[in-house]
Amino acid sequence: MLSGNADPLVATRPAVFLDRDGTVTQLDGYLTSPSQLHLLPDVSASLTRLKKAGFLCILVTNQSAVGRGMMTIDTLNGIHAELQRLLSADGISLDAIYSCYECPSIEDETIIEHPDRKPGPGMLLRAAAELNVELSGSWMIGDRLSDVLAGMNAGCRSIRVRTGYRYSCPIQSLGRPYECRYSIKEAVDHILSEQIAQNRELQKRA
Repeated sequence: MLSGNADPLVATRPAVFLDRDGTVTQLDGYLTSPSQLHLLPDVSASLTRLKKAGFLCILVTNQSAVGRGMMTIDTLNGIHAELQRLLSADGISLDAIYSCYECPSIEDETIIEHPDRKPGPGMLLRAAAELNVELSGSWMIGDRLSDVLAGMNAGCRSIRVRTGYRYSCPIQSLGRPYECRYSIKEAVDHILSEQIAQNRELQKRA
C-alpha cells in the first residue's frame, strides 16, 4: 500500500477507484502469481480516457489471499508490478495501488468487518488523504456489492460491472442508488457523460 501525506498546496482532484479482479483483470479464483494476471478488454483505453478527463486512477483491492497464507506480500507486489507493466505497454499507469490483507469471517459482503476491507471505506479514505482526492466528485467501479458500498461509504458514486463476480448485476436495494453497467468501458462512458453534463450545468450558472 502506498503511503504519504497530501500536499495542502495541491488542488484536490476527482478519482476513479477501481476494484482489481473482475473489473480490471480477469477473475479466475485466487490470483497468486504474476503469470495468472490478464487484463480485461478495454481497460487501458478506459484508463487513458479517465486520465485525459482529469481523474486519478486508483486501484483498491481486497487481497485476503495474503492473510490466508496463500501468497506473500512480495508476491502480491510482483503481481501489481506486472499489472503496471501491462498497462505501461499501452502508455498508461495506475496512480496508486491500495490493498487490504484482512480475511473475512462471514459471507455477507455488505457488512464492514475491518475499516480497510471493502465494503469498508478505509482504502479510499486513505487515498483521499494522501493524494488530495475530492471524494464527492469521485467514483468507484467494481463487480461486487462490497465495491459499490465501499464507494458509497467513502462519499463517492458507485458503478457495478458485470465482468466478474457472478456475472450478473441485479439492482439490489442498498438504500442508496448506484449504477450498473456491463464493463469498465461502459462504466467510463457513463462517468464521462456525467462529467460533461455537470460542466454544462456549471457553464449555465456562470
